[in-house]
Amino acid sequence: MGIDTIFGRNKYNFCIHEGVLDKMKRNGKRNSIRIMIVALVGMLCIPVLSAKAETTGFDVSAPSAILMNEDNGEVLYEKNAHEPRSAASITKVMTLCLVFDAIDEGRLALEDMLSASAHAASMGGSDIWLKEGEMMSVDDLIKSTVIMSANDAAVVLAESVSGSEDTFVAAMNEKAQALGMTNSVFKNCNGLDEEGHVTTAYDVALMSRELMRHPKIMDYTLTWIDYIRNGETQLVNTNKLIKTYQGITGLKTGTTSKAGSCITATAKRENLSLIAVVLGASSTQNRFQDAAAMLDYGFANWSVVIPENPVVGEIPIQGGMKKTLKTVTQDPPSILMKTSEKSAVESKIVLTENLEAPIQEGDIVGYVRYVSGEKELAQSEIKAAESVESIGIKSSFFYLLYHFFRV
Repeated sequence: MGIDTIFGRNKYNFCIHEGVLDKMKRNGKRNSIRIMIVALVGMLCIPVLSAKAETTGFDVSAPSAILMNEDNGEVLYEKNAHEPRSAASITKVMTLCLVFDAIDEGRLALEDMLSASAHAASMGGSDIWLKEGEMMSVDDLIKSTVIMSANDAAVVLAESVSGSEDTFVAAMNEKAQALGMTNSVFKNCNGLDEEGHVTTAYDVALMSRELMRHPKIMDYTLTWIDYIRNGETQLVNTNKLIKTYQGITGLKTGTTSKAGSCITATAKRENLSLIAVVLGASSTQNRFQDAAAMLDYGFANWSVVIPENPVVGEIPIQGGMKKTLKTVTQDPPSILMKTSEKSAVESKIVLTENLEAPIQEGDIVGYVRYVSGEKELAQSEIKAAESVESIGIKSSFFYLLYHFFRV
């Protein structure tokens, strides 16, 4: 009897009947070796499966998902996170990134009144039933895009930013590449099913991080009910987690027949901000459950430590018009640590050896290394807070002249 026969059809189902063992023992040393091999394989398989259950403590039913730390992009959990998939209205996260970029740059203002084109008014799916030529403020269009996931509102915004949806989509793909979204291709600005319009859970997390750089977005993502058209049209948020999940901050849902039920959910508790992305869930309830399970796992098992910022002060400098150099340190980084391994974080100042003039303000003159035991967790730069000239004939003359008249 071979090993395949013993394992049966399921390679993880390790089961040997006593009768089979007796027969193998009677067959001598060769089968004894086989028994040892099978036992060892079984011992290796079982811990691996158990470790996965112990590590996460939850099951994601959707085919693709990811949990990411918003601050530094560290991945805390993933399941087929780089598999290209349709993502429905999650697409609008990138649309909103470009809209808020335009607002920040002064190319668009919340109070601007925009007119709906025939193309925008022709959108199907989720919409606010815009009519060609209807005027609406940027603020109300963003509300409609975020809260109601309105496809027509998204197109009006896109056309305003770039002149046409096609030009705007080109900008979306350019922005995606700049963010490292290497497996995403956008064909429209609202997420309606279209051949070749794909992204991944990982890429969605990246563009969600980018959108959360605009704090204004939370004015919309945390609104449960609002109104446009002077109260005639009600908007109800499609993200039910804002009513049920502690610390939720957003962000966007999406559903089509091709994409399934999708969500990118952002949440913050104390210093820890997380992004949970679910693509292709079988139902809206399952997408919310999967997102909440990942967020729960993150908040239960990870913590953010912000160490004290050390004071470096003035440091020695050689060959300069001054003997010391004023310095400035960056704000201390937020350090992500497993809660079970959380310990004190110490800072170590490492300066450039034999620092010599000339030094320009902003030059890097050392680092602060943040360590826990022997493990380095992060580092930040120490920079010159002033410029110091090197000693020369001309500079020495003015230096002596200055001090002569000071006496």
